[in-house]
Order: sequence, then C-alpha cells, then structure tokens
Amino acid sequence: MEHRLVGTCAAREVDVFQGFDALPEALRPLAQEPEPQQSARPAKETLVDCAVYADGHRLPGKIGYAASLDKVREIEAQGHEGFVWVGLREPSQAQMQEVADVFGLHPLAVEDAVCAHQRPKVERYDDTLFLVLKTVNYVRHESVVLAREIVETGEIMVFVGRDFVVTVRHGEHGGLSEVRKRMDGDPEQMRLGPFAVMHAIADHVVDHYLEVSSLMLSDIDSIEGLAFAPGSKIDVEPIYLLKREVVELRRCVNPLSAAFHRIQVENKDVISKELRRYLRDVADHHSEAADQIASYDDTLNSLIQAALARVGMQQNNDMRKMAAWAGILAVPTMVAAIYGMNFRFMPELTWTWGYPGVMAVMVVVCLVLYFQFRNRNWL
Repeated sequence: MEHRLVGTCAAREVDVFQGFDALPEALRPLAQEPEPQQSARPAKETLVDCAVYADGHRLPGKIGYAASLDKVREIEAQGHEGFVWVGLREPSQAQMQEVADVFGLHPLAVEDAVCAHQRPKVERYDDTLFLVLKTVNYVRHESVVLAREIVETGEIMVFVGRDFVVTVRHGEHGGLSEVRKRMDGDPEQMRLGPFAVMHAIADHVVDHYLEVSSLMLSDIDSIEGLAFAPGSKIDVEPIYLLKREVVELRRCVNPLSAAFHRIQVENKDVISKELRRYLRDVADHHSEAADQIASYDDTLNSLIQAALARVGMQQNNDMRKMAAWAGILAVPTMVAAIYGMNFRFMPELTWTWGYPGVMAVMVVVCLVLYFQFRNRNWL
C-alpha cells in the first residue's frame, strides 16, 4: 500500500525528544502539550519525521509538514529563530512533489531526489542548497576469502533553505536517526539553524567513511599476509573483490571534495562564518578518508601484480615438473619404439640376457634423470 505524505508526522526518528517541560519558559507558549504517543508506524513509511525547532529546541507535539512553515512564521513573528526538519525515506514522485510544493523545491532537484543513483554533488537553486551524499556501510564477514560483498552504499539528499531542512534517504543505513537524536539533545548547535543540520549530516557521513576505510584496512592486511605467506596457494579473486569494493568506495568519496569546496566558497551569503569553520573540519576529515582509500587502491594494485607473478611462477614450476617427467618417460618410450620395429635381423633379440639388459638400462637411465631433475628442483 502506498503511504501518502498528508496528515501528521507521528513517526519519530528518535525514541525520546525534548519534552514540553524541557522547553525554556519563553518558548512554551509556542508549543502544544504533547499528545499521547501513537503506535509505531511501519519501518518502510515514507515520512519518517517532521519537527519544528525554536531557538534550537524541538517543539513537542504533532504537526503536519504542510502547516510547519506557518508555525515557523509564528515563531519568527515573536522574535525567535525557527525552522522545520522533514525526513523522508524513498518517496515516490507524487509524494516528493507534495513536499516540493510546500517548500518551493526546484523540479530538477526533486527529480534527482526521487530517482537516486546520483553522484555526490551540491547545487544551489536561489536560496536553497541541494546536497547529495553517498552513504557507505561495512558488511561484516568471517573471512575476506569467503566474502561476496564488503561495502554497501546508499544515498542521502539534503535540501536546505533559510527556515527548513528536507532530508531524503535511500537505503537502510543512512544513520539519520542517530544524527537527529544527537542534534535534538544539543540546542546550542541547533540554534545555528538549518545549515547546522546539513553540517551534522555531512559530518556523520564522512566519519563513517573513515570508519569503513579502517575496517577495510584489516581485510587488506589479511589478504596481503596470505599473498606473501611462504608456500601458500594464492587466490586472486579475493583481491579483485577488494579492488572492486575500493573502487566503489572511491566513487562515493572522491566527488565530495569539489562539493565541499563549492559549499564554503560559493555560499558565504547563506552560511555563517562559524558554520564554515565546522565545514572546513569536515572537509579535512574527508580528505583524510580520500587519501586512505587512494592508498588502498595502490596497495591492491601491487597485490594484484604480486599475485599474478606468483601464479606465473607456480605455472612455471608445474611446466618444469611436466617437462621433467616427460623427459624421464621418453627413455623407455624410445627403447620400446626401437624394439617394436619389425626388422628381421636384430641380433640382441636372440641374446640370453638381451631382455634383462634392456630393462636394466632403461631403469638406470630413468633413475639418473630423476635424480638430476630432483637436484635441480624440477621435481
């Protein structure tokens, strides 16, 4: 059944939130008493959460996203700072269009948010920023040799305006619930406005890049130990798997360099100086993650070359063994071929010791060849 984005935002990304009693006295007239908690909605619900914030505090109670901007206007009319944060999960075109009509989102950005599979990027439409982030998740496994997948990817789209944030997630590992829970408990950070939410989401995603890259390092160290262990049989497939996953990780991480640069350089009129400092810190962490992943790529290239070289050496050893045994077997084959010819006059055929002598010669020659090849490590 399709869930429409009308009605109230009863679902919550967090288990607890700032209650009515936790609000400062000046903000209590702006909030309604919280209504009894409703039963949990399905995990696949498109509308995940909708909340209005005043001076960094989340207002308790339910409110529909369609009425949220009016509430923000009421908050601002009383001299407070306010904005709304709407969270969506994999909305349809019609559902996303309803939200776009309320918040004035650009059609091109709406199309990207619905279709997903976008490169990480940032676009500006008038006073609204549209940020695309790729999320990554490390798939736990017992051994990299037995693994079929190491990194899963998803997407988060963030629309940020003067008084609203709309987040759209694709995939089950975006981590926005953790971000909202942390931000709801930090009114001072939320007081910085919608762009503080954008920073928190970007910071969470980039920190996860570092976490996943550290976990992948243990896999690379493991396969590196197998590749160079004496006498081990090298399998190139796990190395190719790691290489493929690192390439996928680079596609998620690398394009963000240009996006972070554009956010800080081209949007000074909408992002405060304080938040730009925070974003520079995120950009530094992102550069660290990108450098780590690039080094993994170089390491895996070297491992592939080393593995192929070892495979070539193993094949050469096998060919030498085959050639050695072929040389040994050539002796009795040649003797048998000679005495298998139908000549009438072969004097040794009438000798009493002819047969034992020929057999002895074949055995001696084969043994001599065997020990010669063995001494040269061909056998």
